[in-house]
Amino acid sequence: MMKIVFPFCSFTYICSYFKQITCKANNMQSNSIARPSLGLYLTEGFRALKERLQSLSFRKEYMPAQLGDGHPVLVIPGFLTNDVSCKPLRNFITRIGYVAYPWGLGRNYANVEDLEVLKATMDSIYQKHGVKMTLIGWSLGGVYARELAKTKPELVRQVITLGSPFGGLQEPNNAAWIFNLIKGKKAQQLDQAWVDSIPSPAPVPTTALYSKNDGIVSYKVCQELKEDATHRNVEIQSSHLGMGFNKEVLTIIAEQLPNYAAETKVTANKQRETLSND
Repeated sequence: MMKIVFPFCSFTYICSYFKQITCKANNMQSNSIARPSLGLYLTEGFRALKERLQSLSFRKEYMPAQLGDGHPVLVIPGFLTNDVSCKPLRNFITRIGYVAYPWGLGRNYANVEDLEVLKATMDSIYQKHGVKMTLIGWSLGGVYARELAKTKPELVRQVITLGSPFGGLQEPNNAAWIFNLIKGKKAQQLDQAWVDSIPSPAPVPTTALYSKNDGIVSYKVCQELKEDATHRNVEIQSSHLGMGFNKEVLTIIAEQLPNYAAETKVTANKQRETLSND
């Protein structure tokens, strides 16, 4: 049965939303990062459903110009979602020639401790395949993917983020209130040193997908601060909740996954030689 998670919206929240907008206008705040509009937020579920339905045949029939080389791809879900929400994406990745792995930790409740478990998962995947893996993270999952790549770059071929607010977790967004409700504390109470380090780029090739139609987080915080040969920002047309099955997103992923193969093989061979010499 198809399930689309639609952001909960209450009268209290709407009132709070307009109150914050009014206060910001009155105070003439200079912060250029604003939460997505209420219209985008309220239509997220409908737009995501449309994107999922429109991509049904595409996900089953699309064949990229270059089929996959079988390297592993770890897919990390967003806040309050789980492996079920990412199953269409994993199935697509598997069909075009890669080995897709779920994160395997149930629903993502934004527990920073999950990063340690994911590191062990990465070790296990590498031991099985012997080559670097691609990390794909949707929303908060992309924040995790970048952090994992920073701590274990020797295991990561590349990172692809889908609407991930790594550029400003504490900036205004339409998900923080849910985080506060569930966690019983504000996002601002997270370890500040860690939060401040999140925008820094991972030392591996990274592709950040962002959408100006995102109704959950500002597209401005979903981009690398500085682009270079291996760190790219790519604008897409998608809702936040529909990115995992948006045709444009899937096409970009299919085109991006074959990249950096030579580097991966060379590094993997060197690592195997080191292990055999120890």
